[in-house]
Amino acid sequence: MQTVYILSGPAGVGKSTTSRALVHTLKNSAYISGDYVSHMHVNGSQKPWESKFELSLIWNNILSLTQNFVSNGIDVVVDYVTFPDEAYWLRDRLMELSVNVVYTVLWVEPKTLLSRDQLRKPEHQMGERCLILIEEFKESGLDTKHLLDTSHNSVDAIDLVIEDIMNNKQYRLVD
Repeated sequence: MQTVYILSGPAGVGKSTTSRALVHTLKNSAYISGDYVSHMHVNGSQKPWESKFELSLIWNNILSLTQNFVSNGIDVVVDYVTFPDEAYWLRDRLMELSVNVVYTVLWVEPKTLLSRDQLRKPEHQMGERCLILIEEFKESGLDTKHLLDTSHNSVDAIDLVIEDIMNNKQYRLVD
């Protein structure tokens, strides 16, 4: 049975770093960056947080890619700012493929988040958007069982984070 891992959290929390480490840990896997998918729409695109159409387009493309990989026996790691409704939407559409869906929201203290954001290239820094996303997650109805606080983890501890994501049943989305 294939597993789809959805790694989420506010911008700058370490989703991409953790997702890439996870995908390389898995035996047969694919990496789907929601950011890359969103950049596929070039002319006429809008910021996904400002356009329901754009967000829907991104999620339908993520779904299509995920279905294709899973149907071919490949585990998938989705790296994107994913709120609970989107995670459950994806899980519901993958039900017929009998996959495990793991939803983990990486989390850090706001001060840590802003300092990590400053480590990004200037064109990738999100600044205030990081803090806005923290509030949006808090208001989203997120069950705290999906939170994985990495505030006190160093980059060297990524193996422990990956192990937790892969083995902790609390992150699974079940009916």
